[in-house]
Amino acid sequence: MRVWDYMRDYFPITLVKTADLDPRKNYVLGFHPHGILVAGAFTNFCLEATGFSKLFPGMRTNLLMLPLWFRAPFFRDYIMAAGLVPSDKESASYLLRQKGGGNAVVIAVGGAPEALDAHPGDYTVHLANKKGFIKLAIEHGADLVPIYSFGENEVFDQVENPRGTWLRYIQESLQRIMGISLPLFHARGVFQYSFGLMPYRKPINTVVGRPIPVEKNEKPTAEELDVFHQHYMDELSRLFDEHKGNYGIPEDAHLIFQ
Repeated sequence: MRVWDYMRDYFPITLVKTADLDPRKNYVLGFHPHGILVAGAFTNFCLEATGFSKLFPGMRTNLLMLPLWFRAPFFRDYIMAAGLVPSDKESASYLLRQKGGGNAVVIAVGGAPEALDAHPGDYTVHLANKKGFIKLAIEHGADLVPIYSFGENEVFDQVENPRGTWLRYIQESLQRIMGISLPLFHARGVFQYSFGLMPYRKPINTVVGRPIPVEKNEKPTAEELDVFHQHYMDELSRLFDEHKGNYGIPEDAHLIFQ
């Protein structure tokens, strides 16, 4: 058994396909929500634990990660070996410029701030003002693909930090300074289930939505960005509503765009 299979089976994590991806094209895959661990994104798109290459033959994925982590010796080499690249425009553009297609850039769109909303039963995604990945896709003519990872917020408990509290103010201030967020989380221990930093064994089901066709335009207008951004939010909402019943989410629950 491969080492990464243990990580897949711990939760467990599954990858769900709803449409084909054409290996002759390049794609920008938006991953939601960020969660605490981003376990679904790492396991599905950096490892071969859930069979991505069999579900989407001819496709290669690279997950974007904060450039800060690439400054740490040894850890940098580990994450690069797994296919992670810095989350700057230059790195993403290099991948999307490759001819022949088959390249998919995976972006946890909500980023570090969204981790502060990663509470069990919370369906908040930071997307309302996120248009950089939309612009990236249009500039390179890469189709957009929404992804929702059901269960991503369930694997840790987080200290309550609603907006307006002193804790949230401190966390957001530190995030602006350091570039990373500091959620106060806990779950289970190694040999007991009452308290610790090991994630709970809760299933994570990562559902890949259908592609949104994008025509290349190296200088998209603000209106064009708004149109594609709204289309993307509509598709992500549709994906969530279509599949939420399969994973025990109440019928009256809907995505909250922050």
